Amino acid sequence: MKSTNTHIEIDELIATYLSQGLKSEKLSELESWLKASPENQKHFQQMREIWFSTISANEEERYNKEEAYSRFLNRTRQIPQEEKTVKKLSLHKFFYGAAAVALLCLISFASYRTGTEQVKKQFAEMVVEAPLGSKTRLYLPDGTLVWLNAGSTITYSQGFGVEERKLKLSGEGYFEVTRNKQLPFEITTKELQLRVLGTKFNFRNYPEDEEVSVSLLEGKVSLRNYLKNDALCYLEPDQKAILNKKNGKLMVSASEARYTAEWTNGFLFFDEELLPDIIKELERSYNVKIHLEDNSLETFRFYGNFVRKEQTIQEILEMLASTGKLEYRINERDIYLSAK
Repeated sequence: MKSTNTHIEIDELIATYLSQGLKSEKLSELESWLKASPENQKHFQQMREIWFSTISANEEERYNKEEAYSRFLNRTRQIPQEEKTVKKLSLHKFFYGAAAVALLCLISFASYRTGTEQVKKQFAEMVVEAPLGSKTRLYLPDGTLVWLNAGSTITYSQGFGVEERKLKLSGEGYFEVTRNKQLPFEITTKELQLRVLGTKFNFRNYPEDEEVSVSLLEGKVSLRNYLKNDALCYLEPDQKAILNKKNGKLMVSASEARYTAEWTNGFLFFDEELLPDIIKELERSYNVKIHLEDNSLETFRFYGNFVRKEQTIQEILEMLASTGKLEYRINERDIYLSAK
């Protein structure tokens, strides 16, 4: 009976952690339980799987934590403890509007030894992806809201929020980070590391882009430039940092940061962006191929705000051409840009 009560208490502790996060005392309790045995870690992974399977949302309906929490408890009460312990992780797909979000559970278990680093290594790696032509909204286990733009991916440990809050981003994401002084929130790329406690910001770093950009809406963030190994750079609200991938130069300027996250509402916002980066964004959003025929256009920057669902790719090209700097021609899904 005592064992049954213990399982119920642990399940409720995990449920609270996944749905709304834990205070430091309860978080330490969960951490100690995870370190106690490999079986506990397997049980935690199973509970994580059940939790994710209860989540469904779309871009027209806000995600409801309370309903997901209720569904989660109902699911766990229906599954015997023995079954939950041995059931393997599987591939889940979440659908947010037209976007299919693939959650890939990449399991790579090392032999168990006590200690924090060994516990971290035993967590599966979670990968969430937004396909081309669509965007994705999700909540991380700590309650942080994330929007992923088309063709973007985030990767994080299955232990995210228990002992650390670190993730990798490829592409563009908008984050509303849940505050936690004990566990700073970190995003790492090859060029830049971002670190916060709790804030709202937009981070863009597609592999093919020439620049990395971070725009801060609320709070404060620190940036570490891996290309130059400079001192930490700090952003205040309505500031934007741009890192040139070629020369490693990091520039900070004033910016109306709220506009940089407008893509979450279906807008395409270009704030003095380089034409090659605009081209790549249009390719991802409209699933077309754009060819730049004149190298002199590579240094041109443009400003514009478009509604993706209401404006065609041709209408956007007309706006770019109205600057007098370029002209275009279309051949089915191929678009060619040349200097005017």
